[in-house]
Amino acid sequence: MLKSQAKYHLGQVLRHRKHPFRGVVFDVDAMFSNTDEWYNAIPEDSRPVKEQPFYHLLAENDQSYYVAYVSEQNLVPDVSGEPVDHPDLPDLFGEFEDGVYPLHFQLN
Repeated sequence: MLKSQAKYHLGQVLRHRKHPFRGVVFDVDAMFSNTDEWYNAIPEDSRPVKEQPFYHLLAENDQSYYVAYVSEQNLVPDVSGEPVDHPDLPDLFGEFEDGVYPLHFQLN
């Protein structure tokens, strides 16, 4: 069954269910849209189904900042109220406010 309605939105801060990182949504794919190599690198017993939204996150953990690609089933809202410190955030979003980052709109 295809679940095409994304539960989370751009600018929302989310946490991974199993791994110790959090991030800000900057893009959403209605269903899996990465490489087979990436998908097959996930251990089979924890591999998510492809027919669900996948989120691109500006992510952080205790050691680094990076971009993560995560299935909806592995994400939960971050309720800490803490901002994310990813260095690329100012390129895409405004200041952290009420638990979310507002998108920048640039007209060229």
